[in-house]
Amino acid sequence: MKNLSILGSTGSIGTNSLEVVRRFPERFNVAALSAKSSLDTLAAQIVEFNPEIAAVFDEPGAARLKTLLPAGCRTAIVHGREGYRQIAECAAADTVVAAMVGAAGLEPTIAAIKAGKTICLANKETLVMAGDYVMSLACDHQVDILPIDSEHSAIFQCLEGNRRQDLARILLTASGGPFRTRPADTFGQITLEDALDHPNWSMGPKITIDSATLMNKGLEVIEAKHLFNVSLEQIEVVVHPQSIIHSMVAYRDGSVIAQLGVPDMKGAIAYALSYPERLALGQPWPDFTDLARFDFEKHDLERFPCLALAFEAVRRGGTCPAVLNAANEAAVALFLDRQIQFNDIPALISKAMQRHTVIDGPDLDEIMAADHWARETVTVD
Repeated sequence: MKNLSILGSTGSIGTNSLEVVRRFPERFNVAALSAKSSLDTLAAQIVEFNPEIAAVFDEPGAARLKTLLPAGCRTAIVHGREGYRQIAECAAADTVVAAMVGAAGLEPTIAAIKAGKTICLANKETLVMAGDYVMSLACDHQVDILPIDSEHSAIFQCLEGNRRQDLARILLTASGGPFRTRPADTFGQITLEDALDHPNWSMGPKITIDSATLMNKGLEVIEAKHLFNVSLEQIEVVVHPQSIIHSMVAYRDGSVIAQLGVPDMKGAIAYALSYPERLALGQPWPDFTDLARFDFEKHDLERFPCLALAFEAVRRGGTCPAVLNAANEAAVALFLDRQIQFNDIPALISKAMQRHTVIDGPDLDEIMAADHWARETVTVD
């Protein structure tokens, strides 16, 4: 039995992870849970799964969470950065699902690696901000990092059983988001509701906006570079509107291996949690006769400048990806708060990147300083 600590248990990845646990109680036990502010949902999870410890964002949240729990509940309630660290290091857990949204997931994931936990990684920002540092740390502590993102899980599966020296190229698929066919001259009219209406996937608001701008794909490019130790030139983004092919790997003999499945995160989550086994999830296979065709398109960097900015950040290296990520988080937060327009998101990110002086080979303190600087830089004029 695997004992799980779930960082971000009330979000899309966290709730789907718990659904896998629910289906296979003989395989998984929940040792620790954490959330930011969805206290009602977290309380229900604590009652159902009876973890040893649970963490929330701040002390008032912890106090309120305690009032939502039944008398006699034995789960310890902690809060703040120290609380999230305790969830990551929980002695009763051997596997940590890193599903916190954004840069907030970096420090707990590092704590989990130092504690020797297996990492099931959904928080792509961890590798975007500090890929070299995190992968080196994982190597030093002999910790496995298993991807939960559907695209990176697909790549991981396509690489299994093949020689890494035969790898030629990673083909990272993208749905294209809700604005794939929308004329560029109408992007200024995009509303928040338009951007939150993803055609294929059900995700949290921040990731959904990232998918609409294609920044999510840019972040995945950076994550793939570190996770699979490849160069930027070995990664190609291919738009695939059906989202059935989750990604592909091309080999030097001309062979291409693809991983396919219906758009549902539980498959990728279950594979990471049960690796190297596969669980009988009861998921449907794609109905290929109904699909009839697969479409592929080249990505458009002019219409989706966030993807171009991610490529630029990789090329500049050092602290630039951390600035890209932080500026994007800040800009998306402003858009979700209706303070800026959709087209302002890439403009603000680009402005922050242009103003930033890159530090090469940064340590963790320098990465966090760059993150903080970028957030302070992105403001409404």
